[in-house]
Order: sequence, then structure tokens, then C-alpha cells
Amino acid sequence: MPLVVRIEKTAPPARTDALETAARAVLVLLSDERATAEDGEWAQAVRDWQDARIRKVVRRARGAEWRRAAGLPGITVTGRPAPSGNGTSVEDGPAVEDGPTSGDGPTSGDPPTSGGGPSVAAEVRVFPPVPLDGWPKELAKLQVSGTDLDDPEPPPAPDLTGPVLWLSPHVEMSAGKAMAQAGHGAQLAWWELDDAARAAWRGAGFPLAVRTASAERWEELIAAGLPVVRDAGFTEIAPGSCTVVADHPALRRP
Repeated sequence: MPLVVRIEKTAPPARTDALETAARAVLVLLSDERATAEDGEWAQAVRDWQDARIRKVVRRARGAEWRRAAGLPGITVTGRPAPSGNGTSVEDGPAVEDGPTSGDGPTSGDPPTSGGGPSVAAEVRVFPPVPLDGWPKELAKLQVSGTDLDDPEPPPAPDLTGPVLWLSPHVEMSAGKAMAQAGHGAQLAWWELDDAARAAWRGAGFPLAVRTASAERWEELIAAGLPVVRDAGFTEIAPGSCTVVADHPALRRP
């Protein structure tokens, strides 16, 4: 499953926002009627992919690269901007934009920064699964490297009454790798939920948080019977490494 994150030179998104937006993007596509309906245009591709390895590849784009990628069939999900220099943040929820979005964002140059650091909302476009050797040229030419992102300040404590995708404190990952792993965690949680819980999560706009667990909490999470992402080891980390625990309220033991 290809995911493309927009990273402009002068105004990159915050790391946590990018991770959370990537996870939501995966959920939005998986729950889309084009993927779930028996005769949906993406349904067969999604079924074939889910029957094999649920590999996700995150690449970056900016400027014209982003506009070309946004013109391909897929779904763009927008997150939240990082806090501005005065400590305030925009409270509007994440947005979803469907279909080609060639007019999305600035059409030339790079957007200005604000508040002395990253403040733009993350934008991630997710595409229906396709074999790596069958990627459209607009996506195949995009770079995997260069997805290192930072948070301008530590993210707030997550709402523990809602879904949290906990990253392992023992595994170092680039932002692009962590985005893919967060997407895996969201997908494993989605698979485990019943229809009512899925409908409720989707109806709420797929709220979730992505945070790194403390070492003590990580051990508790691993033993809690929640979905755990174990990486196949294609890139960056060793095969079998546990990277994410998907902690959804509906999956917690009483």
C-alpha cells in the first residue's frame, strides 16, 4: 500500500501529526466503499493484498511531485498543525479529501513557515494496494529517504479513553518507517473490532493518538493481549521486532 507524505522544505509537518495522519489514512481507505463493497473498484486489490503481506511503503513529495501524486486515484487525509509560536493550536479535526487533488495547497514554491518552526498540518495521501513493480511512475520516482521529522515540542499525553497506537521504546525508526508501522497497528486494530465498534470509530472520524511507550508500560502492553505489530524486517529494523501495540478501548480486557 503506497502512502505519500507531503514534506515541503520550509514547512514540514510535525512527526507525531504525520504518524497519526498516516494511521488514519489507512483506516479511511480500508473502510471506504470502494474497498469494502463486493464490486468496489479497489476491493479486489485490497483483498489480494490482505491475503498476502500487509506491506506499506511511505514516500515523500513536495511541490510538483505532490501535485502529480495527488492527481492519482487515492484519498488525502489532513491532520492537525503543530502549536504555533504563541502556544495555541487549531482545534478543527482532521480532514479527508477524496479524488484527485491537484489544486491542493500551494501551486508553486514552498509554503512559508509560521512561529519559527513546523506548524502546517500533515498531509498524507493513501493509494489502493499495488505490487511494487507496478507502481505508477508518479509514485515510483518519489524518494523513501528524507522522511525524518521532528516534533516542535513534546506531544501532550494521549487520551487513554480512546485508541492509542503505542510505539516501542526499544526500536528506533525514521518517521517514514514509523508511519508505516502506525498504519499497520491501526489496521490490526480494525481487523479485531466487531462491526459496531468499527462503525463507531469511523463515525467519529477515526480519532487516535500515536505515542512512544515507556519501557514499563511497553512490557504491560505486550502482555495485555492487544494487537502487536511484528515487522518483517525489509528495512531499518530486525525481522520480528515488535514495533507497535494497538490499544483500542473495545479490545481491552475487562
